[in-house]
Amino acid sequence: MIEILTPAQVDRARRTGALVGTILQTLKERSRVGTNLLELDRWTAEMIRDAGAESCYVDYAPSFGRGPFGHYVCTAVNDAVLHGRPRDQRLEDGDLLTLDLAVRLDGVAADSAISFIVGESRPAESVRLIETTERALAAGIAAARPGARIGDLSHAIGTVLSEAGYPINMQFGGHGIGTTMHQDPHVSNDGRPGRGYQLRPGLMLALEPWIMSDTDVLVTDDDGWTLRSDTGCRTAHSEHTIAITEDGAEVLTLPS
Repeated sequence: MIEILTPAQVDRARRTGALVGTILQTLKERSRVGTNLLELDRWTAEMIRDAGAESCYVDYAPSFGRGPFGHYVCTAVNDAVLHGRPRDQRLEDGDLLTLDLAVRLDGVAADSAISFIVGESRPAESVRLIETTERALAAGIAAARPGARIGDLSHAIGTVLSEAGYPINMQFGGHGIGTTMHQDPHVSNDGRPGRGYQLRPGLMLALEPWIMSDTDVLVTDDDGWTLRSDTGCRTAHSEHTIAITEDGAEVLTLPS
């Protein structure tokens, strides 16, 4: 289903997006050497509850996962990149942590992800991975405007990733979002311009470039959810929810 939201729904989505962005920023500030991933999950649950919102993850049970996700935030460390299920693990100096969060507030969802390095270490390749996904995300957002097509966004994202020399996995990518978290259209992280669904005001999309440094092959952890690079290389993931307006793309998931 491709959903076109009303102006009132988009306005509510602004509040949802600001909440998602603020929670992620708070979690980033609390992610220190020694922080346990289960603590991050508990803090997320508390912030969602205090805002009167609901998690899009706790009961989420798609075909690619093993049962309901059962947690409030995705926590992916180093070689993990997507759907990282929180576990009893303490962060170490130099870890590359990705946090992915989706919530629903007043009937509208928003979805965002950030990658960052914990502690004082700054491994050069980890910095480059993160910066590349952020640049690719910015390129995808810049291409999003009424009349553009999904392939234009995918091409913009893929150009940045491929020019940086990273393999691109096409199994998972961005998606439509609205009253539910995952909707059509699918937004691949590479594609041909001029192809696919034509963007129009009221459409909301979650764009999410993600990469692994030396492979495009994923393996699933024993938890049935966490997706890792098959070589053990590091990974990064950046995501924003945007709304297509008459003037272009509005980023909804910035911290308030």
